[in-house]
Amino acid sequence: MNVIVSDDGFAPDDWTDGFVTLDDAANDLVALDVTSDTDPDELVDRLGNAKMVRVDFPSSADGRGFTIARILRLKGYTGRLRAKGHILADQYAMARRSGFDEVEIDSELATRQPEEQWLARANWKDHSYQARLRG
Repeated sequence: MNVIVSDDGFAPDDWTDGFVTLDDAANDLVALDVTSDTDPDELVDRLGNAKMVRVDFPSSADGRGFTIARILRLKGYTGRLRAKGHILADQYAMARRSGFDEVEIDSELATRQPEEQWLARANWKDHSYQARLRG
């Protein structure tokens, strides 16, 4: 079972509407699953009224999903954005700053990196590089 991580800690998944891939998406899609190699500019044009976009992170070393989230937000997407896969607690602040609302991890990672490690980074607005420079 997967765990959803937010600024409040761990929670069960409350999304019940399922996901479709970009290839299977119709005009009235509700939630979209995208891979890390998806072109965000192309994605924006196909979102329609999607309530959720879930971006896959196949590896913790693959940061393309952060770019997808940032571009979607800059182009006006206001729906729910979820990072899924190999995101580490150390990357949580970056995920939030780039535009993700939450992170979906598997139970194995939640065991290796417990909730306290994620909550330590939940103050992502206060502990940004710019905030540290300002003093």
